[in-house]
Order: sequence, then structure tokens, then C-alpha cells
Amino acid sequence: MYTFGQAIEMLKSGARMTRRGWNGKGQYIDLATCISYKTSYGEIVNAEHDAIGNAAIAFVGTSGTQMGWLASQADMLAEDWEVYDFGMRPQPVE
Repeated sequence: MYTFGQAIEMLKSGARMTRRGWNGKGQYIDLATCISYKTSYGEIVNAEHDAIGNAAIAFVGTSGTQMGWLASQADMLAEDWEVYDFGMRPQPVE
């Protein structure tokens, strides 16, 4: 188990991270890169920021993926972070 600070360092090293305390199964955070978006005028913009470059934390949950995830106070103070194992994610029913 890891603290939030340790989880962020592991995330930056390429690990996907999850919390035991999260209610939904198969939820995790991942470091997304090469981010772009389409404007209302149809223009494709590659996101770029002087301090963080082209990266953001993505939250993958039961309803889909949320870019720019913000940690709650509970997430930041938790010590139940662990590396996400894809075997933990429910498989779609065919």
C-alpha cells in the first residue's frame, strides 16, 4: 500500500494506480499524454502547458474516462493506494 505522494511518483513512472477505498470496482488513474481536443469550430488543438507539458491525470471509472481528474481530500490523505492490476477490471459481458 502506498501514500498519495508515492502513488503520484509511481504514476509518473508509468504505473496505473487505484485505491482500495474506492467504491467502484475497476477504477484507476493513469497519466495521459499527447492530449488534444476538437474546438467548437472543428479545429484540432494539441494541449501544451509551460509547466506540465502535454499530460494530465485521467480517471478511468465505471462511467468512462475523465480527463484532468482532481483528487479529493480523502484521496490525498489515504494510505491505501496500490498498483492497478488489469485482472481487477470487470470484463464486458458478450
